[in-house]
Amino acid sequence: MSMTPPPGWYRDPSAPHLERWWDGTAWTDHRRAPQAPVPPASSPFGLQPPAQGQPAPGHAVAGCPALGHPAPGQPLSGPVAPAAPGGPRRAKAVALTVAGAVLLGAIVTGAFVLGRDDGDDAGADGGGTRAATAPATATSAPPVTPPTSAPPSSSPPSADDPAVVVDELNGITLPLPDGWIRPREAADPDLVMSTDGIYDCPGDPGLCRHGRVFSRTATATDATTPKALAESDIATVADEAYDEDRLGRRPFGGMVSHRVVGSGQIAVAGRAGYYVRWRVTTEKGPGGYVQSLAFPSSVGTGAPVLVRFVFDAGPDGPPLSVMDRITRGIRPVGDAGTGGGVGSSIGPSS
Repeated sequence: MSMTPPPGWYRDPSAPHLERWWDGTAWTDHRRAPQAPVPPASSPFGLQPPAQGQPAPGHAVAGCPALGHPAPGQPLSGPVAPAAPGGPRRAKAVALTVAGAVLLGAIVTGAFVLGRDDGDDAGADGGGTRAATAPATATSAPPVTPPTSAPPSSSPPSADDPAVVVDELNGITLPLPDGWIRPREAADPDLVMSTDGIYDCPGDPGLCRHGRVFSRTATATDATTPKALAESDIATVADEAYDEDRLGRRPFGGMVSHRVVGSGQIAVAGRAGYYVRWRVTTEKGPGGYVQSLAFPSSVGTGAPVLVRFVFDAGPDGPPLSVMDRITRGIRPVGDAGTGGGVGSSIGPSS
């Protein structure tokens, strides 16, 4: 009794050096190089893959229309019906064969799906019936997309943020430059940051710092505009920093002279402000730079805010670019991204 062999890779009758896929009814156009031989295993119906160069057992040889094998010199043809029927027993055998083929097809399909899921291209029986099962289609895993970076946080800065100093009273934050620190003592309640490290003042005995920044609320003043406030405040800043401090000492031997090196309108925390900057000459030491910056407050009673800058001159003093960077980096509390505004293109000049 002969039957149609199950789907699988068989030696190509038209190209013996290749294997060709038989889909169970006809030859397909899929070909491949011969694979390494594997130990044959019996299929559920006792079928064996054909031996090297041999036809499948119990089947027609090349030229037999049952497999669509062409005779020498003839092209491949489509599927042809099997041999003539042989009576009731033959019909029963054909029916059993068809049922077995359906069952085998289900097993093969399940093995193929499982093989794809498990990443194994072997058959359902572990590879023993490789020639009689559907080929495992090579699939590439989808590319791994690196997680998208998280967007910058829009939460307001806190007092624990090492990059800013928060002045809750006046509702602003100031950027803290590298090498600068928050005050460690409350000698001056308006001091918000200073350079790290101290040195002996060149005048009266005491300890000085090369850079300091103060923030305070402007009160009890007749000035009604940021410009008027900054112009009236700058002299106070210079006197307390380089002439005579609040304790009556002259850390630099007194102030000799000053000159205006910058002034103008500038946007601060999204509001129109004004600044005045002086270059101060002292009796002792290299002198320094002072700046008064005034702008409307956005919290509390709306009283103007004054930010004062004191920078020593000379090679040990901080560069004026740091003063400009702090000025432009002032933001309202709760809105770290606020910037620009009226006069935003006008900055302190050195």
